[in-house]
Amino acid sequence: MIYTLSMLSFTIFKATTPQDRPPLLIAHGLFGSGRNWGVIARKLADSRDVITVDMRNHGDSPRTATQSYPEMADDLAQVIMAHGGTTDVLGHSMGGKAAMVLALTHGALVRRLVVADIAPVAYAHDQSQNIAAMAGLDLTDLANRADADQRLSKTIEDPALRAFFLQSLDLRTTPPRWRLNLPVLRDFAMNIVGWPGTQGQFTGRALFLSGAQSSYVLPEHRSLILAQFPTAYFARIPGAGHWLHAEKPREFEETVRIFLNA
Repeated sequence: MIYTLSMLSFTIFKATTPQDRPPLLIAHGLFGSGRNWGVIARKLADSRDVITVDMRNHGDSPRTATQSYPEMADDLAQVIMAHGGTTDVLGHSMGGKAAMVLALTHGALVRRLVVADIAPVAYAHDQSQNIAAMAGLDLTDLANRADADQRLSKTIEDPALRAFFLQSLDLRTTPPRWRLNLPVLRDFAMNIVGWPGTQGQFTGRALFLSGAQSSYVLPEHRSLILAQFPTAYFARIPGAGHWLHAEKPREFEETVRIFLNA
């Protein structure tokens, strides 16, 4: 069932065989939504409740005028406080940065932290071309997702990337609409690929899980990570890139499960 609490829309996957474990909160990356994590959430909900959220300006969550990491962390904190006050937290990419800021500023709310393929650094890559491609997509008289894919292929060559973006295209409305606040994501693109410089330490257990073929978490990032997450573990999933949870879901799920339940 989908809920909306204050800021964020979220879905709860109830534990099939509940054990004495806190809920797991999952925060998706840029252009994603909680529904992207449904399969993994159901798998991890074997012994605990799992909560997937739509981050602000994504999915069914409210549209806001800003998109900063302190705000995203506060949004997650509100969800956690409504579910007992302590959860394990898993965040990927943008959601991973929000999860790190959450742990650094609201550490008492986080028992264990999993950061998927992102580091507490500013990156140089630019998402403006992808945002412009989505915003420029002709949405008139779209018959189905295949038609949308064909039109989007004129500006985005990668079929896997198009398929991911099109998960956020709502074809049930007339005309279809993006379940993304593209103007705000465009205006705050540099904030999203950046890092707010949040100070402090999170001394709970943390796992920085990366794709072995990804360049988002580099050896030179480890000292920066350990300075703020001194008990961090590092692991890499062979054959996976930045979208490690989609490319190697079984390995991703099992690694997360072992870390959270150890």
